[in-house]
Amino acid sequence: MMRRRTTLLTGCTALALALGATACGGSDVAAGGGDKALSGQTVTVAGVWSGSEQKNFQKVLDAFTEKTGAKTQFVSTGDNVSTVVGSKIEGGNAPDVVMVPQVGVLQQFAQKGWLKPLSPTARKTIEADYAPVWKKYGSVDGTLYGLYFKAAHKSTVWYSPDALAQAGVKPPKTYDDLLKAGHTVSDSGLAAFAVAGQDGWTLTDWFENVYLSQAGPEKYDALATHKLKWTDPTVVEALTTLGKLFKDKQLVAGGRNGALNTDFPGSVEKVFGPEPEAGMVYEGDFVAGVAHDQYGRTIGKDADFFPFPAVDGGTAPVVSGGDAAVVLKDGKNAEAGMKLLEYLATPEAAAVWAKAGGFLSPNKKLDLASYGDDVTRATAKSLVGAGDSVRFDMSDQAPAAFGGTKGTGEWKLLQDFLRDPSDPKATAAKLEAAAAKAYQD
Repeated sequence: MMRRRTTLLTGCTALALALGATACGGSDVAAGGGDKALSGQTVTVAGVWSGSEQKNFQKVLDAFTEKTGAKTQFVSTGDNVSTVVGSKIEGGNAPDVVMVPQVGVLQQFAQKGWLKPLSPTARKTIEADYAPVWKKYGSVDGTLYGLYFKAAHKSTVWYSPDALAQAGVKPPKTYDDLLKAGHTVSDSGLAAFAVAGQDGWTLTDWFENVYLSQAGPEKYDALATHKLKWTDPTVVEALTTLGKLFKDKQLVAGGRNGALNTDFPGSVEKVFGPEPEAGMVYEGDFVAGVAHDQYGRTIGKDADFFPFPAVDGGTAPVVSGGDAAVVLKDGKNAEAGMKLLEYLATPEAAAVWAKAGGFLSPNKKLDLASYGDDVTRATAKSLVGAGDSVRFDMSDQAPAAFGGTKGTGEWKLLQDFLRDPSDPKATAAKLEAAAAKAYQD
């Protein structure tokens, strides 16, 4: 799934639309070039999405086909997008477009010389219709390579209204109250949280929300760029805070071993599936898409969220993320791929997925009526309204070897910490060793 700075945003809703803007749309594709100018061409698109996300993105690709005549082929890379795309390039089978879920990976691709700069049409659209933060994270050394098509609000705790009502619990405002509420839910018969420990990226999101609120935005920015070492006392403190939850058998469905065997979709199922095992699951706004598409939950009624609560008197965190479309130089149909990017920059393209659910757009020109429920609509409104005031997912800013690769770096070390959270200081030292190596490389 995904992952992803600028000024701290306060409040849950404010969170979202930090993204900001929309695309105007000035190319033949963007304006609706109905002459099917790309007939006979096939655009290959690689991305991490699977399941309902892949299905909904395919609807966007189908709309592009209807407009331009170009066929599309989507290839799911799994979480190791950097490794998969690199091997395809080396094998002479490069995709035309990649949906990159991490800033660090986009930077890596650009530094390797794999990417085409965005066309003047795409640049003009982004400059006019997106908040500057999205241009910043799509650029490397002053050149714009990436269009952020899908954004995430990653400071949301999703819950079953029935489960909290039965426990007599209201959405908490502080992290301490969150743990207390969790114990009350547990006492009523359900575990408090489903934790997706099998997917290391979810654990980085847990850490980032705690760290941003507890340590503050300046330290967050410094750690994100490795100007602050992971052995800093603020890191140890955040790990200690997170460890209180991880080590509490009452709070985590299935305990630590159960969490380590639960992937992200499985964590949503444990709360919103036919046989609930937990009352709450922390993750981004995209939880709604799984809850609705896979388990038929009505968002705002059967599934709702509250903002990730403030930690130790800090400000409630707002962590965002996003998937950026880039065009590879070695793609066989790179020019058609650029036309796809110009289309993705339009509110028309964003509206297709917005209607399907589980999606937020940084495009400020997208009509909020395109979203299918009031909860998502409110999140999207705040997201756009927040402008540059959001912090991008920390692990997604790191080199892929540290922040974006399964089985290594931060993902693995936080899984190890979930398995045994007894020594936060030792975990911080291991994180620093891995970060130092990755940033040096």
